[in-house]
Amino acid sequence: MEVTAKAPGKVILAGEHAVVHGSTAVAASIDLYTYVTISDSDGNDELKLHLKDMGLEFSWPVGKIREALPGMGDCDPSLPKPCSAETITLFAALVEEENIPEAKITIAAGVSAFLWLYTSTQGYKPAKAVVTSELPLGSGLGSSAAFCVSLSAALLALSNSVNQDFGHQGWLTLKENELEIVNKWALEGEKIIHGKSSGIDNTVSTYVNLMQKTSEFGYASDQVSVTGNMIKFRSGELTCLESNVSLKMLITNTKVGRNTKALVAGVSERKDRHPIAMSAVFKAVDSISNEVASIMQSPAHDDIAITEKEDKLEELIEMNQGLLQCMGVSHASIETILRTTFKYKLASKLTGAGGGGCVLTLLPTLLSRTIVDKVITELESSGFQCFIAGIGGKGVQICFNPTS
Repeated sequence: MEVTAKAPGKVILAGEHAVVHGSTAVAASIDLYTYVTISDSDGNDELKLHLKDMGLEFSWPVGKIREALPGMGDCDPSLPKPCSAETITLFAALVEEENIPEAKITIAAGVSAFLWLYTSTQGYKPAKAVVTSELPLGSGLGSSAAFCVSLSAALLALSNSVNQDFGHQGWLTLKENELEIVNKWALEGEKIIHGKSSGIDNTVSTYVNLMQKTSEFGYASDQVSVTGNMIKFRSGELTCLESNVSLKMLITNTKVGRNTKALVAGVSERKDRHPIAMSAVFKAVDSISNEVASIMQSPAHDDIAITEKEDKLEELIEMNQGLLQCMGVSHASIETILRTTFKYKLASKLTGAGGGGCVLTLLPTLLSRTIVDKVITELESSGFQCFIAGIGGKGVQICFNPTS
């Protein structure tokens, strides 16, 4: 048998940066996924990792891993644990020997996270893991969390820690206690990659609500998930929310890298220079985030109610973007996208750290496909990358595939 797991990316709907200063933020999953498939090693006594989209393959003899990390054989997948700084250094040394190209060196920490999660749950068993993703790396869409969540779920599915319904056809949703284990392991992987993590991204990527509705959006699939995959976050406290609104967003990747730490520091410095003004900005963002959460949770009984919700959300998106500009985290590429979508009377905001990264544009239910195509064509002609994504994609799921 081989097992495949998939987990979604995420967007910040409201509240980025201000959340660092005590305001509320709202994050939601999107229906763009990372997939991890783990299978037997074809008779080789090696652990292999194939990052298919990047054209990179790694392999380690399990004997070498055992020699470098002799304490990993006695593992309990049901008990997530942190990775010590010393162990991270040992994994980093194994990864360094793989000679990752300089242009792709940023994925080294992710490879270390893979080694940690694999050996912590499987010990020294040989295997092959193949990773593919619909999410661009380093763009603020939670690609690293989706990787850690899908990897954790696939690994736990190989043990006795989660549902093992081998006869089930198609995707399986895990039970709540199983999702909790997956989420905890994924958080440890995120810490290896980022040094520290709020837990927002992996939590959004893990949890799921199974409500279904038929989409009336002209270019969406017939069935979309209207999920509880939304998180409200404030002062370290995460709250899972159930959404009653099916939204479609145009996500535009500026392809501009950004330094998240520097951007966060810049907002703090601006707050120090203008404490009263910035306090008012953060308070306004808090109000916007709470109103966004309230709108997303309130029922919409007909097309008129849906349109009214979308109109309110558009205004809140514009206000939030204006406040992000006040914080100094916009960028010339973001402003170009804002001007382009504004020409078509569409509301947009940056998502995540800003300074590049991605921009969200709300696509109203009644918007014609012709307009969407025009916007995408204009943005892509400027060198940007565009995706259409549903807000509230399903959380992590697993699938068992019989092998020949």
